[in-house]
Amino acid sequence: MNKFKRFFTGMRFLVFLVTFLAALIPAGLLSYSFLRLYESKQISTDYSQITSQSKLLANQIASTGYIDDPSQVDFLNAEMTALANAYSGRIMVIDSSLHVVKDTYGAEEGRTIVWTNAVRAARGETSYTVDRKDHAIIVAAPIPNLSYVKDSGQKTANTDSLTNSGTGQKSSQTNIGPYLGVLLTVKSTEYISQNFSFYQDSTWEGLLLTLIFAGLLAFFFSRFLSAPLQKIIERIPKIQDDSEDSLPVKGYRETQEIAVEFNDFKQKMQTIDSSRSEFVSNVSHELKTPLASIKVLADSINSMGDQAPIEMYREFMGDITHEIDRETSIINDLLSLVKMDKSGVSLEIKSMNLNDLMESLLRRLRPLAEKQGVELVMESFRPVVCDVDEVKFTLAIMNLVENGIKYNHEGGWVHVTLNSDYEYCYIKVKDSGMGIPEDSIDHIFERFYRVDKSHSREIGGTGLGLAITWNAIKLHHGEIKVSSILGEGTTFDVRVPLRYIQEENQEEKK
Repeated sequence: MNKFKRFFTGMRFLVFLVTFLAALIPAGLLSYSFLRLYESKQISTDYSQITSQSKLLANQIASTGYIDDPSQVDFLNAEMTALANAYSGRIMVIDSSLHVVKDTYGAEEGRTIVWTNAVRAARGETSYTVDRKDHAIIVAAPIPNLSYVKDSGQKTANTDSLTNSGTGQKSSQTNIGPYLGVLLTVKSTEYISQNFSFYQDSTWEGLLLTLIFAGLLAFFFSRFLSAPLQKIIERIPKIQDDSEDSLPVKGYRETQEIAVEFNDFKQKMQTIDSSRSEFVSNVSHELKTPLASIKVLADSINSMGDQAPIEMYREFMGDITHEIDRETSIINDLLSLVKMDKSGVSLEIKSMNLNDLMESLLRRLRPLAEKQGVELVMESFRPVVCDVDEVKFTLAIMNLVENGIKYNHEGGWVHVTLNSDYEYCYIKVKDSGMGIPEDSIDHIFERFYRVDKSHSREIGGTGLGLAITWNAIKLHHGEIKVSSILGEGTTFDVRVPLRYIQEENQEEKK
């Protein structure tokens, strides 16, 4: 069942179906239109022919007084009979009272015809209708009153007796209207139906050939279009098991773009995997180093036994305590980083006075600055209120200021400035420290990355501080930039929105 479902929802089937219908539907519509156009054209031709013949015959009826006495005009009777036979139909002459005067079938003579088209024809309107059931076209044409004239807009009638040409008899009827009656002509359309059936059969044969051609075209076209995608599908498992390095960038523009995006994605995944391996290795090394130092110190004390001097014992225990504190610091930084890396990490956002927050932060770091002989100064341009997570934001800024103090020289300085506009708050941490080499600036926010490893070991950093800062600022939808000159100092510029907006709301806003 799943196999059939996959087939009918696949691109190949959809392309086949679209191509097939794209060929079949226009062919069907054209065939239908041709048949209807043929039928309409033939009926229109018949109507024009019958109307032209009816006008001639109606004028003859009017000029001969045929309506008064049909039996006296034999040539007209013969002419109408011949025409009716030619039409495979019938001709009826109806007077102004809608009584049938003449019927070539002889079935309706003397009866009254109450039919809409006949009534209209009696008023001068020529019309027709198509009887599809009996395969006939019926034309109703008016018979004009040739003696009817108009004089100055007033209707008059010739009350003199009309001489029936061909009979010499006079008509005793006084005609006061413009029309004497109606000429009803019925022509068989059986030949149209026969031709229609013939053309219809031919059309079905053409549609069948079109169906076969469209099916073959759709089949090869669908295979041709889906071939590049099928190759991609076949190669992806090989890439996953490392038997191939990347997808070939061939085929259509869209498949080329898919291949390029996939290869880029694979490269990024390889980079992430490499970073993860390096991260695990670094974590293992960082955690192992304090433990190794503790073990060496503990083994040294144990090897001395009771002969160990109390001063050395205290020194070694102090070193052990220092290594434990270092281990704890690494673990705490790792936990902070892991929490920030989690997708959907929650922030305890609240509106805070950053002036007070920064003053509190610097107050905690001032003893360290005094110990290092570094001047710590803060400058605030205006009161700033911002939506932040106090713990994470404080940790981010504290890492920047603490690094500025630690990686400085005696007599140096660290300047912190706070400013804002209508949308963002700006924090700048500038120091006169050792600076960062140009080739290291792009890497300083990576985990465990150290510019000067020996100096960093001496200072005791974990190599995670700037990575934590980067993640904390990004969680606040902010930005951090760094500029530095080796031997002269480093400047960190932080920009954070004053109003924190959830990511989904930001996407809707975009």
